[in-house]
Amino acid sequence: MATSNESKGSGQRILLTLALWVIPVVAVVLGSRQWLPPLASEHGAGIDFMLHYLLITVGGLFVIGHIALGYFVWRFGGQERPAFRLPSFRTERNWSLVPVLVMALVAEGGILVLGLPVWAKFYDTAPPEDSVTVEVTAEQFAWNVRYPGRDGQFGRTDPKLLSLSEPLGLDRSDPATRDDIVGLNEIWAPVNAPLHVRLRAKDTLHSFFLPNLRVKQDAVPGMTIDFWFVPTKEGTFELACAELCGFGHFEMRGLLHVLPRDEFDNWLREQSPPQ
Repeated sequence: MATSNESKGSGQRILLTLALWVIPVVAVVLGSRQWLPPLASEHGAGIDFMLHYLLITVGGLFVIGHIALGYFVWRFGGQERPAFRLPSFRTERNWSLVPVLVMALVAEGGILVLGLPVWAKFYDTAPPEDSVTVEVTAEQFAWNVRYPGRDGQFGRTDPKLLSLSEPLGLDRSDPATRDDIVGLNEIWAPVNAPLHVRLRAKDTLHSFFLPNLRVKQDAVPGMTIDFWFVPTKEGTFELACAELCGFGHFEMRGLLHVLPRDEFDNWLREQSPPQ
């Protein structure tokens, strides 16, 4: 009977050890696949590099942890009774603190080093003078888009003027408003040129998300949040709301059209109201 129990315990130990070693291998194989959509922005390369760094380093720590755990099961799992070994206070402290510090340094420290330059370019650097500026106002459940027109200035808005026919509350008596170009759910931009977005929200939290361009920014009522980026590929890309903003959240879908510069300029002229 003892031999049967020992054989059963040895088999369980082997299976558990193999499971602990196989899990990280499967995770690494699955994690090494390309999960991100094709990149279409200049700053997105830095974000992708940061994500890949996290996957490699944290994945490496995950594999090391499972290898060590599997070894302990293999090495000590067959003992008839646990052996009492009381480590010194210093040893216990070191084995508790060192892994935590290493993981924090690798994960958080690495992300700060790689991520801060991307953050600075995205938010802390003023948009170039030749930027195309577009105002995007989120509401349940649509993206209101406005370009400043020929004069390069946005017209005045007033919350008191908000209505179904005036979703932005434009003051039509303001001369700067007359040439503003207003659209819904579609943004147009030139390729390889900076696009300056002025993001607003009318009612609740929304999130401006362009997966291909690695752009994601919450829209907060009462705030105008400025950021800019450079599209590097022509095409049409999905604009999604990444914040659960109500029952119609799933319908809040827009499009970003990236065109050659001459085609964008022609589109802009066609949309401009007659003088």
